[in-house]
Amino acid sequence: MGHRALVAYRRPDRLFDVRYSHWGGENLSLAERITDETPLAEGAVETELLTGPIARDRVLTDLLDPCVHEALYMVSPVDDYAVEVYRVCWLEWGDGRDEGRGAIVRADPDRDGEIRAWFRAVKTTLGDTIEMGALSRRAAQAYLESRVCEDERGIVYTYRNRTDDTDSTYAPRPDTWLEDDDQ
Repeated sequence: MGHRALVAYRRPDRLFDVRYSHWGGENLSLAERITDETPLAEGAVETELLTGPIARDRVLTDLLDPCVHEALYMVSPVDDYAVEVYRVCWLEWGDGRDEGRGAIVRADPDRDGEIRAWFRAVKTTLGDTIEMGALSRRAAQAYLESRVCEDERGIVYTYRNRTDDTDSTYAPRPDTWLEDDDQ
């Protein structure tokens, strides 16, 4: 299974080279392990590039699948390998077909458990209100996005799976009960 993370290394041209870490999302310890002497955290980050050069916004929309990745590390080699750590939050409910909306929340490794528990509690509560019929999925998602942005200064984004380039726009599914969904 793993706890997948992306590690984006900032280049002098302000673009990023992106690598993968299979266990980097587990406890955010890569933030301390990525240094000038160990830029790949002693093998915890794969040597092979996923892509590069790429803009920060495209790291989110093209690579950071909120259903797959748990963390994002933004590394600045020119600043003594300063690392910004983000926890990835999946902003959808249901069966996984609506994988497109995600958010990144700046995470201090010392406070990571608090952020994860907060997000899980808010999303679970909203999921219960959807099931009880008190809120539509669309209203609950809008509220969840606003809480992530206001409470944790998160950055919301729409992931577009680039394996299917036929549709580059995101359209949320209409509100439905999962058992009524014949798609």
